[in-house]
Amino acid sequence: MNLASFPFFADESIPPQVVLALREAGLDLSSAQEAGLSGQDDLVLLRHAYSAGRIILTFDADFGRLAVFTTEPVIGIVYLRPGHLRPQFTVASVLTLLKLNLDVQPPVLLVADRRGNRLKVRRRDLPPQQP
Repeated sequence: MNLASFPFFADESIPPQVVLALREAGLDLSSAQEAGLSGQDDLVLLRHAYSAGRIILTFDADFGRLAVFTTEPVIGIVYLRPGHLRPQFTVASVLTLLKLNLDVQPPVLLVADRRGNRLKVRRRDLPPQQP
């Protein structure tokens, strides 16, 4: 499936203005804040995203570690680097990533590292896990 066809779940590291801008650009995106999950442990967020069939969008490297080193099932994780910069930078990074038309099969971990106008994407296909 094309990455852009998946629904996404923004953890609380993703600012609300980024969530809004990505929705306006047509992305199916829900957020931890809207789900009443602010302040929850990453494992709770990981389980919520999985049960909702969503790929996690985050600045937090801990999600990648959870996906790789635990048996928790995931749909996918998009880890954005560098994080916590201007909202416009984050929005442009995500939109650029989606325009790459990446074919992905869950479970997958993508690390999107943007430097200037270049976006480098590392992909790790994760072993299937049982819920």
